[in-house]
Amino acid sequence: MSELNPETAIALTVDPVSHDLGAFEVRRAVPQAKCRMVGPFVFIDQFGPAQYDIGNGMDVRPHPHIGLSTVTYLMQGAIDHRDSLGSFATIRPGAVNLMTAGSGIVHSERSPQSERRAGGRIFGTQTWLALPEAKEEIDAGFESVSADDLPIVEDTCAKARVIMGSLWGATSPTTCHAATINADIILAPGGAMPIEAEADERALLLVEGEAEVDGERLDMFKLAVLRPGRAMTLRSEKGARVVLMGGEAMTRRHVWWNFVSSSRDRINQAKEDWRAGKFAKVPGDEEEFIPLPDQPKTVSYP
Repeated sequence: MSELNPETAIALTVDPVSHDLGAFEVRRAVPQAKCRMVGPFVFIDQFGPAQYDIGNGMDVRPHPHIGLSTVTYLMQGAIDHRDSLGSFATIRPGAVNLMTAGSGIVHSERSPQSERRAGGRIFGTQTWLALPEAKEEIDAGFESVSADDLPIVEDTCAKARVIMGSLWGATSPTTCHAATINADIILAPGGAMPIEAEADERALLLVEGEAEVDGERLDMFKLAVLRPGRAMTLRSEKGARVVLMGGEAMTRRHVWWNFVSSSRDRINQAKEDWRAGKFAKVPGDEEEFIPLPDQPKTVSYP
């Protein structure tokens, strides 16, 4: 991670940590030591674009969460979601799955059989949003919002799908437990899009092409955390795809494996509950689960 001078539009550039999942690579920008959160975003993963071999796919076995909402958004591919509430949904490009863990939920994520037979592609993001302290223990919930229901803002050579929150005069129907902004921005050659100043914290993630913000180049797959309180312009001379994330600033959270909480004791309780088999099972995916790790890849403390 590099910190730039106060006059620049980009406050921090965060190099992601890569994890090889066999069929594809995941790049994790948050949490890291100098960037633990951006607004409510306490975890930012980007994966693909990648091509599965025929017969292969994603197989994330049932695992638990507390104290957060997961946001899954695809640009290519499909994922079957199942959870302990009995929810089932196949997410496809342009749609969003929002799963609120609250006091606890278990889910699995697997490639549909149609993707395995064809050797499908996968490209997208999964992020976690910390819940406000007063909502950390709310009842778990799940919603799937189709691509047709997410508003699209268009201008000459520029288009953006509003995944969460209100941007450019459009509001997404996706539930926000805290003030959140999230958008998928596509710029044709010569395109530009304003980046509004209202959110406490904002970041941009370039996932295709070339782009700059107020004249500063974005690096592919690196998270560019923007200066607060400053309106900016995102531009591309050759075309680009950029994800915008941010929202209201929050107090730091404890993160251990798949658990997020303002209380370290609550995370320790979740560890014991998962080890003891106290979480509910996932209907239709009861046979497998991910054991509690000794040393998880994701750990972040205030």
